[in-house]
Amino acid sequence: MLKKLLAVSAAALLTFATGALALQMRADHPDTYVVVKGDTLWGIAKRFLNEPWLWPEIWQANPQIENPHLIYPGDVLSLAYLGRGRGQPALTVSRLSPQVRAEALPIPAVPLSEVQDFLTNQHVLDEDQYKALPYVLGIEESRLMSAEGQVVYVRGQNLEPGARVSIVRPTVRYAMMPIATEKHPDREPVLRNDAWSAERGAEPTSNSIRWAHHYITKKRFEFLGWEVNEIAQGQVTRSGDPATVLIVPGGHEVKKGDLLMPFDAFPYDLSFHPRAPAGIPANARVLAVTDHLHFGGRNDVVAISAGAREGLENGQVFSIWHQGERVRDDIRHPQRIEANLNRNKVSLPDEFAGHVMIFRTFDKVSYGLVMDGIRPVQLGDRLDAPDRY
Repeated sequence: MLKKLLAVSAAALLTFATGALALQMRADHPDTYVVVKGDTLWGIAKRFLNEPWLWPEIWQANPQIENPHLIYPGDVLSLAYLGRGRGQPALTVSRLSPQVRAEALPIPAVPLSEVQDFLTNQHVLDEDQYKALPYVLGIEESRLMSAEGQVVYVRGQNLEPGARVSIVRPTVRYAMMPIATEKHPDREPVLRNDAWSAERGAEPTSNSIRWAHHYITKKRFEFLGWEVNEIAQGQVTRSGDPATVLIVPGGHEVKKGDLLMPFDAFPYDLSFHPRAPAGIPANARVLAVTDHLHFGGRNDVVAISAGAREGLENGQVFSIWHQGERVRDDIRHPQRIEANLNRNKVSLPDEFAGHVMIFRTFDKVSYGLVMDGIRPVQLGDRLDAPDRY
């Protein structure tokens, strides 16, 4: 569960050309590969390519296959070269018989074990969606918490008897503030950390991480969304104000202030493949890291301050960069002294941290999985084109 909130600046979408990316096959790539259970598209792409996000450039699935991006255990991938000599590399697939494949599931793009909770239990809601959710008013026998088999009483919406609902709890509030001005066009974002109370209507805590020396009030932030965590499911047994909801087995304890959402049996789609994005949102930053305060690494989930509004889609791969420090040049060197640089401050170069693949996208926030890296991913790190490292 993402537990830390930061606010960062964002701007209009900046595009870059991906067609010029050079295809570089691995020197040790196989000529054929048999897909096995537990494989991922990213892992298979890394067997053939130095840059796995260029997978679509070599994938040449047979035209008779209904969905060419679905690859199943047992499929045989064969590498060939189109044109004369060693031309454009291409991968084709030989598939199992439909009867055998009907019992198998396609391999995912990312390891499901690392992202399952974010696919099934995490949601990001916009302001209107959040305000419209009904809430738990009380619990039978005036208990503080309710477990499976008990009932809770709900207000805020006319619920239909028999309807299945998900019970969610707010965790953090995502926000950003574009603080760059005409006078200070290169000013970096001010980052904040506002954890959200489950009590409906409560204000966020005042604890803040300030990356500037001045305080910025929350009124100047654009709120990106509310992250909520599904803790249980229920079934409406009686409509009214309040309505009655029976907690079904399989969840956690419910308490006053928890919210209700319509139950979605298929909350996510994994039929995507690794690829380079068509554009990079300006100042897209790492908002939070899974269960860590500040740092993350390979196979950690991160929240990104951009979503479908900025053109992000599942499967897109970005590089992650840590901003270089601002240091004072006080070295007693003839060149510095002659140039009168006594008070000069220098920005050190940004440093590449790793790659992240987007696997779940909401309107203004996305979740991504860190696929590889050479240094820890930090809160506030920025996103760039995948080949810029």
